[in-house]
Amino acid sequence: MKQSILMVTLLTASFLLVPNAFAATSEVTWTDYKSYRDIDSGNDGRKQFRERTFKDLEKHFAKLAEMLPAGQTLKIDVTDVDLAGDTHHGGVNRTRIVKEIYSPRMNFSYQILDADGSVIKSDDVVVKDMNFMSGSSLKYRNKSLGYEKKMLDEWFNETFKEMIVTK
Repeated sequence: MKQSILMVTLLTASFLLVPNAFAATSEVTWTDYKSYRDIDSGNDGRKQFRERTFKDLEKHFAKLAEMLPAGQTLKIDVTDVDLAGDTHHGGVNRTRIVKEIYSPRMNFSYQILDADGSVIKSDDVVVKDMNFMSGSSLKYRNKSLGYEKKMLDEWFNETFKEMIVTK
């Protein structure tokens, strides 16, 4: 009986893991991050905020890459980041203010590689969302970097529309 339960549990777990095992992957490089336009948190420590921001965006790129065919790799080399909003220095407290005039922007190059490492598609891009505050739906309304994630979703869906695998 115990062996049967163990076997069923292992089979179920393996079926849940299979889709992720065959998904495309991503690699993100943060080139010369000290010269980025705006990667300042406001009141949080700069290093901790930067590391948390990079990790969050890396996870988002990985999520986007999962929509590509199995065996492919999405390589991103980020050269500039300008987060939505701006940090105002007012005395001891620094606060990030989000207004329409402070739109999110990212500069990066990308490559899509197939399983043998051949480049399928590549480009240098500047992604920005001048209308980031307009529109009624924000998929990431209560998530950190919501405006940036929405902007990256729109870029990804437009750039790779013919490559996206529906599950």
